[in-house]
Amino acid sequence: MTIASIVPLQATVFVLVALGAPVVVLTRDPLKQIVVSGIFGYTLVAAFMVLQAPDVALSMLVVSSVAYPIVVLSAIARVRGKRK
Repeated sequence: MTIASIVPLQATVFVLVALGAPVVVLTRDPLKQIVVSGIFGYTLVAAFMVLQAPDVALSMLVVSSVAYPIVVLSAIARVRGKRK
């Protein structure tokens, strides 16, 4: 794939993904980071759909919106529960 063959929709999604990754990394509060990570996951879902990979997009949708937040929130709750 060359630069000339990228359609505007693909370019837009790639820019959103490129801008979203540093935002996730620079977010320090774990609860806010889960929200930002979920939004970033939706941009990755859009990227996979634009690249015509719906099976990967569906997997990413489930992981970014359900599985990952549940695991992280339960880990945070468990650590905070041990402190008390």
